Amino acid sequence: MFSMLAICSYSQNQSKSTAMKKQNGSVCSDDCTAKNKSDQMSCKLTSPELQKRKETVIASLKQQILEKKELQNGYAFKFKGTDEILDELTEFIKTERECCDFFTFAMSIGGDKKEAWLELTGANGVKEFITAELGF
Repeated sequence: MFSMLAICSYSQNQSKSTAMKKQNGSVCSDDCTAKNKSDQMSCKLTSPELQKRKETVIASLKQQILEKKELQNGYAFKFKGTDEILDELTEFIKTERECCDFFTFAMSIGGDKKEAWLELTGANGVKEFITAELGF
């Protein structure tokens, strides 16, 4: 059970935190997601590089997808929440940013290590690109 002191303390700390963020101009509105300014959808990898990537990194991730949800501007993919898959997803994001800078990536990771979600989104046409080029 929370004591009244703990609740008051939490509430006061939240207010201070919010006030500090407002003062610094860093309070998020309802949408605290990264925005991508690039809308030109083309992969910067050469055909052989892309083929190798499809056969290794992308093939490995595809085998581990537990669930796929269509979003308005992309897809969300559910994976196990293990440290190994988090490492693999992080590497995927790091390299994908180099070749396909029009993507926006978001990860949601459960603290209980049961699941992790990767959202892969972007401008109009990105869903078709994900399906055609990545095969997700």
